[in-house]
Parts: sequence; C-alpha cells; structure tokens
Amino acid sequence: MLLHFLADPGEGHDPHAYRFFEDGLLVVADGRIQAAGPAAELLPALPAGTAVADYRARLIVPGFVDTHVHYPQVDVIASYGAQLLDWLERYTLPAEHRFGDPAHARETADFFLEELLRNGTTTALVFATVHVASVEALFERALARNLRLISGKVLMDRNCPEPLRDTPESGYRDSAALIEKWHGCGRLRYAVSPRFAGMCSEAQLELAGQLAAEHPDVHIQSHLAESVREVQWVRTLFPKSRSYLDVYDRFGLVRERAVYAHCIHLDEQDRRRMAEARAAAAVCPTSNLFLGSGLFDFDAAMRAGMRMGFGTDVGAGTSFGLLRTMHEGYKVAQLRGQRLSPWQAFYLATLGGARALALDEYIGNFAPGKEADFVVLRLDSTPLMMRRVRAAETLQEKLFALMMLGDERNVEATYVMGEPVRLRG
Repeated sequence: MLLHFLADPGEGHDPHAYRFFEDGLLVVADGRIQAAGPAAELLPALPAGTAVADYRARLIVPGFVDTHVHYPQVDVIASYGAQLLDWLERYTLPAEHRFGDPAHARETADFFLEELLRNGTTTALVFATVHVASVEALFERALARNLRLISGKVLMDRNCPEPLRDTPESGYRDSAALIEKWHGCGRLRYAVSPRFAGMCSEAQLELAGQLAAEHPDVHIQSHLAESVREVQWVRTLFPKSRSYLDVYDRFGLVRERAVYAHCIHLDEQDRRRMAEARAAAAVCPTSNLFLGSGLFDFDAAMRAGMRMGFGTDVGAGTSFGLLRTMHEGYKVAQLRGQRLSPWQAFYLATLGGARALALDEYIGNFAPGKEADFVVLRLDSTPLMMRRVRAAETLQEKLFALMMLGDERNVEATYVMGEPVRLRG
C-alpha cells in the first residue's frame, strides 16, 4: 500500500489532496522517485532483472519530517517535575555543558540519529548547543548517513550560565564559518539558531538577522510563545516590541525558512504575520503537555494559513516518534474542542513538514524526481493493533488506528535516498 499527499487536506477529507494505492508500486532509481502508482500498471514496464522488495500488507509513506528536536537533550528525556524555564535551568543547560567535548558530541549524535531512523524520521531540523564541536559532530555523523538534516550553533549571550554564553560577535563569526563549511554539503543545510529571545540580547539578534540576510538560503530556528511565564518575561526584556514574534521580526528573522517551535500563545495578528512571511510553526504536543505549557490552536493556525509541521522536541518531548507525536496532537486538539483528522496528521508529518522547512522541492511525497526517503509501516505490530485494523472498514479508520496506537514498533524499514538504512530485525 502506498500513501502520499499532493496538497494540504485541510480540516476535512479532501480526496484530491492525497493518492492511495491499495496494491501499489514505488519505483526508485539512483536515489530518486521514478514513479508511484498501481503495481499492475508499473510492474510490466520494469526492466528485466529489476530488484523488487515485497512489502505486501505494509503501508509505505514518505519519510517523516521532524521540524524541531534537540539532540543534546537525549539524556534528560523523561526528567521529572519542571515547567519550561525551570526545565531549562535544572536539566537542559547542565546537560549541554558536556558538548564542548567532541567525543561526547559524536557519541550522542550517533545515538540520536539512529533513534530518528528507528522511528522512521528521515529529515529533521535540530538544535545543537553553543559549542562549535556540537554542530561539527552532528553534521559529520549525518553526512555519513546521507541524511537531509538542518542544524546550527546555538546563539545565547545572556540569562544563561557563563560557560554556555557566547557574544554577538563570536556567535556571528562561528556561525559564518560553519555556514561556509557545511551549508549545502551533501544533504545538509544550516540554520541560524538564536535559542530564544529571553537568552539573546538585542545585539545578538541583530547580528543573527545580519547573518540571515547575508545568507538568504539558510534556515532560521528558535522558540516562540511556549509558555505564559516565558511570554511575560520576554515582554519585560523587549518592552518596545508589540509581541514576542515582533521581537524576531524587528531583526529580520521572520521569513520563509524560519521555523519557530511551539507558537502556542500567539494572537491573530501574529498568526497572520507568520503566514504572510511564510514562516512556520513547529507543533510540539508531547513537550507542551509534558511541561504544561499550553495547547496549540490548530484551527486558528489553519484559518490564518500558517505553515506548520510536527516537532518531537526531545528532550522535553517524550518520544522520537512522529506517530506518537500525532496521537498527542489529536488529544491537544480534543482539549481545545477541535479535530485533528488522520489525513491532516499524516500530511503534517510528511509533506506539511517538508513545506514548513521549505524543502518540498526535494522531499515530502512521491512525485517523480524527488529524493527517495520513505518508511515502511506495519499495521499489525501488536495484537491490539492487528485486531483493531482487522475491524476497520475504511482507510481513514486504519490510519486513525495507526496514529493512535502506533509507535516505533510499527516501523519495519526506513529508506534514505532509496537505500535501506534501518531494517527491523
């Protein structure tokens, strides 16, 4: 079975937004999609001797896209009893001290990337730390796996421990050197990465904006309006700004390829501005629930036309899996009296995420010529799921069961550029 999206299905079920082939064939050559369609039509046209992998009774979808995750936080996932600002002080920042050590950064990067692949994630926008070594290690290990990955050196020059502090000038200089070395190397891209407005001075944000202007094809990543307390704090630090988003906007950091994690406590003007600028929200339901930060407003974001994708936000997020992230997103919508359909959820985890990262030219669906990143999903990974899927009468029911009951056990294989990089068993 093949499923991929051609467009945003919206709040309902638009049959023109996706393509599903019950008995489908995905044709790959030289790492790129050649065709996707009914097996009965495509099989006879294959050259003699073509290798065929048989995944009958499995569902093949484009590789999952994680629009926000922190690789240095893998060792603090599932740490107890803190909300956002306390979490940073108690767990996150102490863990990040160790990433000045290249050996520790490389070992953690290897573990992190294998976890992504084990969960079917083939593209990610990743926070490193303030240390150049942390970015170098992640890019080196991702390049070895031929992954499409975006990252950058964290910029923060105030309200953080002295050993984790840079300066506006050193942050600019180090980032420029990393862009020169890594941006466009293989499938890697660079992201200018101010941590968030609470830890960046105006001078830091000004030079981050200058860096982004000098390199218009790089990405930008940061955090935005995650918790009420954080929003109030940023308001005191930047009293001249209309809103938290406006802090970034004043420095040229709201544009296409800018991705802001969380975006919970925004107003309509902020949402319209993000849509107009083609900036994107990384929706992180597992971390928002874990830290008690709030509930993302899917309906308001869709009404405004905002780009968005899912982010696992490990380590405050509690899973590397986009399937688990989808089912927590459904619960967040329910708590707001909204609906997140399986169509919208799988769109956000694939083509929607690719569009949020402005990478849909390369990934996100099975259009001919795109990079052949995809994941093979079982629908019978547990007795309960097998029973529920057997009882399902429609594709929507099966997708919803997969979305609500699924996890990394459903991932049978992960392919990168047409090559299997993770096979269960």
